[in-house]
Amino acid sequence: MRLDGKVALISGGASGIGRATALLFARAGASVAIADRDLAGAQNVAASVVEEGGRAIAMRCDVTAAADCQRAVERTVFDLGRLDILVNCAGIIRRATILDTSEAEWDQVMAVNAKGTFLLSKEAIPMMGGAGGVIVNVASGWGLVGGPKAAAYCASKGAVVQLTKAMALDHGQQRIRVNCICPGDTDTAMLRAEAQQLGEPTESFLAEAASRPLGRVGTPEEIAQAALYLASDASSFVTGVALVVDGGGLAG
Repeated sequence: MRLDGKVALISGGASGIGRATALLFARAGASVAIADRDLAGAQNVAASVVEEGGRAIAMRCDVTAAADCQRAVERTVFDLGRLDILVNCAGIIRRATILDTSEAEWDQVMAVNAKGTFLLSKEAIPMMGGAGGVIVNVASGWGLVGGPKAAAYCASKGAVVQLTKAMALDHGQQRIRVNCICPGDTDTAMLRAEAQQLGEPTESFLAEAASRPLGRVGTPEEIAQAALYLASDASSFVTGVALVVDGGGLAG
């Protein structure tokens, strides 16, 4: 699974799954553009890529802002010469029922997770043009089944799953493949933030999250491997798929 000569734009690339994906793609031969609201974090990831001999740029991007998404895509093409792969990884979570979710919180979760995927994809697809390309959206297992006290998150990730399928239908003739990954609980700062939101001790929360057939939570690097598969020619006949990577959490 190689990406030699390819250029990838990764949102949410400063930390967690996005960071792991940027580093893995660079090691697989891609030039990477790392976009995140955390510019310093994005710059640190880009510096790590360069230190390993890769090519990377970093930029601040709020995926809820159309102008930011346009600039991110344009700068990627200007600085790196083209755009072959988009990974929509930026995401947030609010652990609450609808009764405990404010309108502002609902809007924020939907804006980052669903609207951000829409906005960046809308800018990226025309740049991919006749050469084709790949879009990998990061959804969630809770985009396929419901989860407790996560109403806005589940709704937003369900939207990402269906948007993935719709884009796969619309843009297949342009040789653009669109797939999504549905991770289970993954060892990131966001997972630990869930414990805080729920008012639970972190260790007991993580222990409960590990209750799945493989007996542990995932790592960002494992989710990045799935993204690499979907971005590479190894999946050349795969589009419109929601790939579950969750240690068996949804198996039973």
